[in-house]
Amino acid sequence: MKVAFKVIQLCCLVFPAFVLEGSAAIAFASERTVRTFSDFLAVVAKEGDTFSSLSQEYLNDPSWDWFIAECNETGSLKAGQTVIIPLRPDKRGGLTLRGYQTVPVLAYHNISPGKSDKMTVKQEMFEQQMALLKEKGYRVVSLDQFFDFLEFKGSIPPKSVVITFDDGWLSAYEIVLPILKKYGYPATLFIYTNIIGRNSKSVSWTQLLEMTAQGIAVQAHTMSHRNLAHPGKKESFKEYFENLEKELSGSREIIKKKLNLEAKYLAYPYGDTTSLVVELAKKLGYRGALTVKRGGNPFFVPNYRVNRSAIYGDFTLSHFERSLAIFQEQSLK
Repeated sequence: MKVAFKVIQLCCLVFPAFVLEGSAAIAFASERTVRTFSDFLAVVAKEGDTFSSLSQEYLNDPSWDWFIAECNETGSLKAGQTVIIPLRPDKRGGLTLRGYQTVPVLAYHNISPGKSDKMTVKQEMFEQQMALLKEKGYRVVSLDQFFDFLEFKGSIPPKSVVITFDDGWLSAYEIVLPILKKYGYPATLFIYTNIIGRNSKSVSWTQLLEMTAQGIAVQAHTMSHRNLAHPGKKESFKEYFENLEKELSGSREIIKKKLNLEAKYLAYPYGDTTSLVVELAKKLGYRGALTVKRGGNPFFVPNYRVNRSAIYGDFTLSHFERSLAIFQEQSLK
């Protein structure tokens, strides 16, 4: 960790107001009081300030409000309060002295307005789940942001969640899209290309184009949804390998042709994979791949064996909330 960031941590966590003590230039006036240092600012909050407004004012991005709040170890502001604002917000890996951040990736399949089964969540319950995320202070991040977190390229809020959908059912367009737009959540839809536009229950390419224009990422779930981990009964190893390559490369090519998008991520059908499949996905240019193994994801989870927690139709809100583990207690002192 950089020395400069250690200084910021020290200021934030140990001496939140030390930079102002003994300075004749500091006064709680109606105008903004600011002290500038190489890696952070010390400002005095005014009436009406919020972490979001300070983040917008000094970092040009209101979404870093969580980091300023966490750095100052407080959830509220009042006039006259000294606030430390890191100029290079960074908390890569989600590491603290108490443990490390884990990121839940949620996996849905179908959503129904009236009925549910194991793989189908009722619309009413789905909306309640999305509302719970908002009420409990979770931040929904994109798959790109999540993989930046895994690769130490960027920080994400401490209560981050990723939302994904598999297959390509029509409900993704008719039900899911409006609800996600209502809450402002990004999400990723993993499609297997053979189902798209096949019947009245699946989404069309035209609808997918509309969804991507409204912030839904479309990624690969192979062409046929076959289990990649096992050869077919009559497949030779040569045929199996060739078919694997076709499933992985063909789905990317079709998505590129139909949507003009580069598929960077793969959801393994049935969540199954092997070392061979992983190496082939790497070779073909996928940035990462996801299973359906339950559990959160620390920064050290392998990029091609990312955990996802399936959300089933018989889940209560309590079941759902138990899928949202965001921290692993483990003293790092």
